[in-house]
Amino acid sequence: MDYGTYLEHNGRPAVRFQRTYPYATSRLWAALTDPDELSHWFPSSVTMQPRAGGTIEFSDDPHGEPMTGTILVFDPPRRLAYTWGGDELLFELEPAGDHSCRLTLTNVLQARDAAARNAAGWTVCLAELAKHICGEVTSGPHSNTAEAWQPHYDAYVAAGMPSGAELPSNA
Repeated sequence: MDYGTYLEHNGRPAVRFQRTYPYATSRLWAALTDPDELSHWFPSSVTMQPRAGGTIEFSDDPHGEPMTGTILVFDPPRRLAYTWGGDELLFELEPAGDHSCRLTLTNVLQARDAAARNAAGWTVCLAELAKHICGEVTSGPHSNTAEAWQPHYDAYVAAGMPSGAELPSNA
């Protein structure tokens, strides 16, 4: 499994993931910004005003309350960043050869002890994104067909990633 890494991002704790997909950046951009596409892999339903300073709303996450964030960067088809609770999510897309794209996802954390928990969640979500991008049927990261969250969490903790944050009750 291709795991994420723990690091500091502008002095704050963060987890970062890089994945390469055999599709153009425009295809990945749609998966990151279109609410219908997000429903296949993102952990909550999303609606957004697609512009810097716009509002982004999150709902229907079985592990969290609905919330509203702010879009910090909206630079199609390369960069997207927004707040999500006390965290920030940064998505960067870059061409990686002919008809391929590299996605870098950085989750800047409000609390250091959330690293292993969030990394496990993003590992599951990114596996769902890969299935969706490749045309497989996906029911999202909270579905019975998604990878199990707990083994990923256990692996991150065993590898020494900061942990201790409250865990989802039915992960």
